[in-house]
Amino acid sequence: MTSAQASPGSASTASPGLTPPAPASTVSSVASFSQASAVTALGDGGYAASLSSSWAVGDRPHGGYLLAVVVRAALAEAATVSDAAPDPLAVSAQFLRPPLCAPAVVRTAVRSSGRTITVVNAVLEQDGRTCVEATVTCGVLPSDEPAWADLPTLPADPPDDAVDIGAQPGNIFHVGSVCEMRLDVATAGFATGRTDLPPVTRIWARPVGEDPDPLFALVAGDISPPVVFNLGRVGWSPTVQLTALLRARPAPGWLRVQADTRALHDRWFDEDHTVIDSAGRLVCQARQLAIAPAL
Repeated sequence: MTSAQASPGSASTASPGLTPPAPASTVSSVASFSQASAVTALGDGGYAASLSSSWAVGDRPHGGYLLAVVVRAALAEAATVSDAAPDPLAVSAQFLRPPLCAPAVVRTAVRSSGRTITVVNAVLEQDGRTCVEATVTCGVLPSDEPAWADLPTLPADPPDDAVDIGAQPGNIFHVGSVCEMRLDVATAGFATGRTDLPPVTRIWARPVGEDPDPLFALVAGDISPPVVFNLGRVGWSPTVQLTALLRARPAPGWLRVQADTRALHDRWFDEDHTVIDSAGRLVCQARQLAIAPAL
């Protein structure tokens, strides 16, 4: 879901049947995910980042991409007090104001460190203003199979008629050009003007030229157009708060995502993303509180 950093109404530019999915080789690889989310240590817990216009919606960085940048800095800082390279286990973030696609700084501070977890506070700033605040719990993701799981049923690969979001004419969802995204037509009522479908969307996503990693799974936890679009509430839908749990390291291939909501009250709604890898394992759960467009 596009968040406060993006222009949520842009997702409605994807229209079923207009353009078939493009082969991966024809999709721009400018600013790959690992390059675009890279950070450089400045010392004293500070990390420089360059927020990429490739990973944007309109002229603002995509919200999930911003989280990946913030968490990458937090992991780098956690590694300074850990014997092993840590993984992200949980992220809780507040979106305060939208940054520009321009240089930014992530300031980090280790709040606690032990044998099992390290907790890091991370703040993304631009031009002296705080844009995103997050608390990141770092540790080691499990590698064994889950003892129990209850997950939605989605095919491992997108259906043949899925919409290639990045290939739509006039599309301003630039993320769709560097991150392959396929939208399930059956759950995209908003794309054809329907308002009688439930607020559920299904998407398949993977980075171009790279295998998905836990940070890309975090991006996938915020990848869907706002599900309230299916209720006729199309427009800017800013994320206020997002909490994500990372559950496993993704296998290579598509990440399949189901996004849905429990309730829309006035203009407030929640949105859950369940992210499953190509091996059928849960890799990310994300829940956000957002504001729907007024009727």
